[in-house]
Amino acid sequence: MRNYQDMVFSTAARLTGNDTQAEDIAQEVFLKAYQNYSHLAASPTAGGWLKTVATNLSLNHLSRYRKRWRFFSEFKRENDPADAPELEFAAPDTFFTAVDAEDRRAIIDQALAQLPEHHRVPLVLFHFEDMPYDEIAKRLNVSLAKVKTDILRARTAFAKILTRSAAARERITF
Repeated sequence: MRNYQDMVFSTAARLTGNDTQAEDIAQEVFLKAYQNYSHLAASPTAGGWLKTVATNLSLNHLSRYRKRWRFFSEFKRENDPADAPELEFAAPDTFFTAVDAEDRRAIIDQALAQLPEHHRVPLVLFHFEDMPYDEIAKRLNVSLAKVKTDILRARTAFAKILTRSAAARERITF
């Protein structure tokens, strides 16, 4: 458990965007591991199994609340044209230059937590869990086009958050 607790927790936290929910999911993952201890004790793939279970339990948790966030994610402002493109903002090249790995992880996790669930989940599954678009669509029970759109919008919003964070950090250091 000690070897994998950080990986299990961070997987759940990135997907749910909530540390308390991630703790509950991590606890459930390790209960399942305990139930399957005879299979996992000597298995060289125990880490992969734990990550898969953490991902699945996180997605199951989110699917319980999917109708609630889907309802809000489908609202559009009256002035928005249906095909309005999202603007892309790149994070500054110097954003992570003076940041160590632990601070970088904290910055990324804070930025991910600010994304709405319908953007955060596909982004995490694609970039952190290395899941292909079609599998994400299948797992989230949405169209492939929606997954691609949500990931594109999530990247844009994520870059904006990181840019604001960099600006705030520069104001603090000067």
